[in-house]
Amino acid sequence: MIPAVEADRAEIVAFLTPHAPFAMFPLNNLVKFGMAGGSDLAVTCWLSRKGGKITDVMTVCDNGMALPFLPSGDYVAALRAIADRDVIGIIGPRDHVSGLQAAGFAGAPCALDRDEPHFLLNLDQMVIPDGPGDLRPLADAPRDVMLAWITDYEVEGLNTPADRAAARAVTALATYLARDSHRVLMADGVPLAMTGFNAQLPDIVQVGGVYTPPDLRGQGHARRAVALHLAQAAGQGVTRATLFAGSPAAARAYQAIGFSRIGEWTMLLFDGPQGQGAA
Repeated sequence: MIPAVEADRAEIVAFLTPHAPFAMFPLNNLVKFGMAGGSDLAVTCWLSRKGGKITDVMTVCDNGMALPFLPSGDYVAALRAIADRDVIGIIGPRDHVSGLQAAGFAGAPCALDRDEPHFLLNLDQMVIPDGPGDLRPLADAPRDVMLAWITDYEVEGLNTPADRAAARAVTALATYLARDSHRVLMADGVPLAMTGFNAQLPDIVQVGGVYTPPDLRGQGHARRAVALHLAQAAGQGVTRATLFAGSPAAARAYQAIGFSRIGEWTMLLFDGPQGQGAA
């Protein structure tokens, strides 16, 4: 693999776009934050070509998160490309993540190593469930409640240690508000569930950060929140949505509004930055 330069950016986007459900994070970050730094989500990319056409793209964010899209399966080449980078985790299609892990990070201590079913929905096939509440901007919900929810999500969903989760929640809430990426289902001023987009392109979004507090689970609030948020996106020209389910209950909720399974997704978060020993 060779380092990509700014002149390669449009070609990389053109390569990844047909595979968007499997490459939303690298696409989103490349399009929105670029390759020149200035943000934790700005990216460095490496690419392989065959017959003059890109076959693989390896992406690492400035914060150290690796986002592989390597259809050829040449994981050793990808590891060689990023040999001088410390990596805080690898997120992507299961085979791509497990291939990189086995080739260069075997034995690295992990805070989270989880496979999740991966889903896709054409929004013209979506079902919006009946139920209480209307979707509101995140800023309309009580700040202390949202901080508590996001803290719980950090612990439950990402295995963040409890002593770090509250600080991370403060940062996450500020980011969600600045990007207007999240919504809350509310009834009579009471928050019922939260949903959001963690990657957005003009025609496809990736759902993330879905949360319902334990005492309100099993009542359909999350699926209604997700569907209403996607209906808003459809009104702005979005035609597809993708997401990953963190539990069987979540998977059933997403399937109930029309999502179909398309594969497996892996979230591999290391317990501290890791180098790797690719040959």
